Amino acid sequence: MAATIWSLLPPIIAIALALLTKEVYMSLMIGILSGALLFAGFNPLHAVETTFTIMGEKIGGNVNILVFLVLLGILVALITKSGASKAYGEWASRTIKTRRGALMATSLLGTLIFVDDYFNCLTVGTVMRPVTDKHGITRAKLAYVIDATAAPVCIIAPISSWAAAVGSSLPEGSHVDGFSLFLQTIPFNLYALLTLAFLAYLIISDFDFGAMKRYEERVKASGKIDAVDAEEIPIYGNGRVFDLVLPILVLIGTCIAAMLYTGGILEGVGVVDAFANCDSSSSLVLGSFFTLIFTFLLYLPRKILTFQQFCESFIEGFRAMAPAIMILSLAWTLSGVCSTDYLNIGGYVKTLVENGTGVLTFMPAVFFLVALGLAFATGTSWGTFGILIPIAFAIFGDSATNMLVLTVAASLSGAVCGDHVSPISDTTILASAGGQCNHMDHVSTQMPYAMIVAACSFVGYIAAGLTGNGWIGLVVGFGVFLIVTVAIFERLKPRKTAK
Repeated sequence: MAATIWSLLPPIIAIALALLTKEVYMSLMIGILSGALLFAGFNPLHAVETTFTIMGEKIGGNVNILVFLVLLGILVALITKSGASKAYGEWASRTIKTRRGALMATSLLGTLIFVDDYFNCLTVGTVMRPVTDKHGITRAKLAYVIDATAAPVCIIAPISSWAAAVGSSLPEGSHVDGFSLFLQTIPFNLYALLTLAFLAYLIISDFDFGAMKRYEERVKASGKIDAVDAEEIPIYGNGRVFDLVLPILVLIGTCIAAMLYTGGILEGVGVVDAFANCDSSSSLVLGSFFTLIFTFLLYLPRKILTFQQFCESFIEGFRAMAPAIMILSLAWTLSGVCSTDYLNIGGYVKTLVENGTGVLTFMPAVFFLVALGLAFATGTSWGTFGILIPIAFAIFGDSATNMLVLTVAASLSGAVCGDHVSPISDTTILASAGGQCNHMDHVSTQMPYAMIVAACSFVGYIAAGLTGNGWIGLVVGFGVFLIVTVAIFERLKPRKTAK
């Protein structure tokens, strides 16, 4: 069953069930068990054993991300209990007067936090939830803004954990500099660029359509905030705005400093190389831990919180992050079932792509679609371009030609798109957690938006491949994007009724 069409079955089952039933935990578990059964030759005992072996391996390999989630959950609980979130929300409601301004501030913050998508999703949600709630912005819309400024920003930021992942995906012995290649792909990463443009269009026009519009109308009719059910954290302190701002600034600063540290800045490595070689997950843990210490020293001497209230936040923070931890653990396990050591979905995709190398001019468009499908099925963008970039090198050779750059850019673009719309993607899961939104509501409302941008990107890559010029593809992609968005707006915008 490995490296065959059957390897696609587990993610298809998990995603289809999640979309149909809205029950993501059970859907993921059924997908995992179906994959384990295929691998084990339908031996149920071996399948169950395989499932929990993979789960242990994946959780162990990603434990720093889980620790970071817990530490950040504790920090959020502390800020809430201190009264700082309430004070910030009151200040923001006086300063940010409109719904459009709240959305613009959210997207701007997401754009500024470009070093890591996990960090982006949770920090932006923590800071902006009180503001967006004040202006009646649904949690699904907040989650979309978070998601649209997480991976799309990181994949075009030279100093980010994503740049390092791309550089490490080049085949061994390659004579192409990974960082230089990444820089060349930035102008041609159509999905990332068009997603940011589409988000700006939605905010400026204050216009929604499709699943998002229907969802917002339903929430507005209910008169309630559409947050996931969560235990209400009591407010004890009389914290001020700076009691929220200072911990967030320290969190950003310590995480960046930790990335430089784990990248070898103290051993004489340059700043760019330090970011490229950093251990981002360890850095996030270090940064969040030192931020907790800072918050302790900020709150307790001023009696914002008592020592007992500070300690109670540990349990409350863990409890708040439990749904995200559960979904991530299951999503990682499903990804493990599909990995090289088990069903090897990447091997099957590699065979398909290598067998279709005859029409080289269409390779950027082909790689975009393959990357989109692979990332959607596996929930991992890094794993997707880790598979496809070496294939691109095998097709176009070991020199940074126009077609190689375009094809790598298309692979990165498609991987981000697939990651963006996949219910089992860690970034999608964390965007839901950051917005405290029901996960499947986030998936279903953002998917039509992402697919419109994907279609425009696909046309752009066809033009780029036919002309061998990425700039022409960029112009065509943006041209199609403008035509499509204007057509949608003109057709669906509210009509004024005659008096």
